[in-house]
Amino acid sequence: MKQKLIGEITTIIDVQTVKVKVETIKIHPLYKKRYKSHKNYLVDTNGKNVEKHAMVEIESTRPISKNKKWKIISKNKSISNPNLKIQISK
Repeated sequence: MKQKLIGEITTIIDVQTVKVKVETIKIHPLYKKRYKSHKNYLVDTNGKNVEKHAMVEIESTRPISKNKKWKIISKNKSISNPNLKIQISK
């Protein structure tokens, strides 16, 4: 099954490549404090028109290049991330 994530476009590198920042909320195992962490992914645009700071849904795919292993499925209009998941770190 392919993994799907929601993130914000931070950089438009090329016509076919953008950098997407995906944020998650984690909980410290001992102190139970919540904190945000993020990871950047290089994503293939499939020729779609994208804008900086737009929310997009990305899906894992076969390796397109050395670092690109994700593609854009759909663009979301809202800025907030409704699918921000809480992960408990061990």
